[in-house]
Amino acid sequence: MTQFTDLGLAKPILKALADKGYTQPTPIQAQAIPIVMKGRDLLGIAQTGTGKTAAFALPILHRLAEDRRPAPRRGFRCLVLSPTRELATQIADNFKAYAAHLGLSVATIFGGVKYGPQMRALAAGVDVVVATPGRLMDHLGEKSATLGGVEIFVLDEADQMLDLGFVVPIRKIASQLPKDRQNLFFSATMPGEIGKLAGELLKNPASVSITPQATTVERIDQSLIYIEAQRKRPLLAELLSDKAVERSIVFTRTKRGADRVAKYLTAAGIEAASIHGDKTQGQRERALAAFKAGEVKALVATDIAARGIDVNDISHVFNYELPNVPEAYVHRIGRTARKGKDGVAISFCSDDERSLLKDIEKATRQKIPSFDRRNDKALAAAAAVADKLAPAEKYVDPRKADPRNNVPSELRRKRNRNGGGQGKSAPGKGGQGGGQQAQGRGEGRNGGRGKGGGQGQGQGQGKAAAGGGDFRGPKRGVQQVETRWSPID
Repeated sequence: MTQFTDLGLAKPILKALADKGYTQPTPIQAQAIPIVMKGRDLLGIAQTGTGKTAAFALPILHRLAEDRRPAPRRGFRCLVLSPTRELATQIADNFKAYAAHLGLSVATIFGGVKYGPQMRALAAGVDVVVATPGRLMDHLGEKSATLGGVEIFVLDEADQMLDLGFVVPIRKIASQLPKDRQNLFFSATMPGEIGKLAGELLKNPASVSITPQATTVERIDQSLIYIEAQRKRPLLAELLSDKAVERSIVFTRTKRGADRVAKYLTAAGIEAASIHGDKTQGQRERALAAFKAGEVKALVATDIAARGIDVNDISHVFNYELPNVPEAYVHRIGRTARKGKDGVAISFCSDDERSLLKDIEKATRQKIPSFDRRNDKALAAAAAVADKLAPAEKYVDPRKADPRNNVPSELRRKRNRNGGGQGKSAPGKGGQGGGQQAQGRGEGRNGGRGKGGGQGQGQGQGKAAAGGGDFRGPKRGVQQVETRWSPID
């Protein structure tokens, strides 16, 4: 059987693997590592939890260590793009662990935190940067980051990039990369649009596919419960009260829904916390830390967490609401049964979600065993109490909801209309004032034109702070507003 020592990796990397107790590669690692070490482009498809990160991190570190050279100022030799902050942090932590004896530098670039520390980290050059697309575009616009020195480009969780609407930013980033580079695409599924993007960016790639697209882990005991929408919360509380549920993730379709479910569970005496894109980075980290420490039994999350949470021993996954995108079901339940362990995935389905269930079963090529809890009198009584503890969320037809799940269309329109919040116009070049608040739609007559910004109240020719959709980055002297790709990146 293949061992890491058989793959030709550098001794410092093997030592780091031994320190972590890793001796035998997973199938995706055994197949991908030799290909990447040869410098070939690679398209890798494997389910979440199968070790994709090490499959590209280990050979990349080997290549960088074998050909040591300083990274260019404000640049980096390897760029890894990730869809979410949590996943970016997880990938960077793995790189640092595997590079413990190599002396290579690793930095993370994502939204929700201040720009200053990231700019300082990039200033002297970094060997490996793990970034979310939105914040990286901001740094490129501010010229605090450059892509001219990138030798290896990795796109991780490519299909979730599509779900979250990142295809355009990815193409913009790729257009600034050197033509002579190695490209690695890793994903759990490969939708048509991502396949098209891979065709544009990969050059004569090798392909590694460990499992058929959109299949689910065999060790997960899956089941489905038919239930009225208004009775889901008491049913969830009933299931979570079972001692067999040690640590669980509950997935909702919207951020508001996540907060309401967490509030209800807490009121019902079940330790719960919510995590989603509207939470600050600090709130997300604290919720995740409490979950990892076992202080929270249920972590209620939107799909932003479907691939960004790497927590061991998650016994149960609950799909409180079925996802709009069928492939997301695979990633959600993939949070359990990791590293060879068993897990349980229970999904709720109300009448308005039947079409979503049909799409999921078609994509996964399976019939999920089901139970019917409709017309349950005990749940009906509990539902009446639930509405008093935490009012139910206003119903939104899932077929008309935003397909990117984590960014409801009404929030996206609001962000574009208001520039993502209040900003301040920059000082005018020869006018008076120009420092008053800018807010609203369109261009400011005297405050300048902001690409997603608003009307300036003062005189002068300063520009309003950029809002949603502006990739040019932060402007010096302007109050920063964390809304460019918030709440996703």
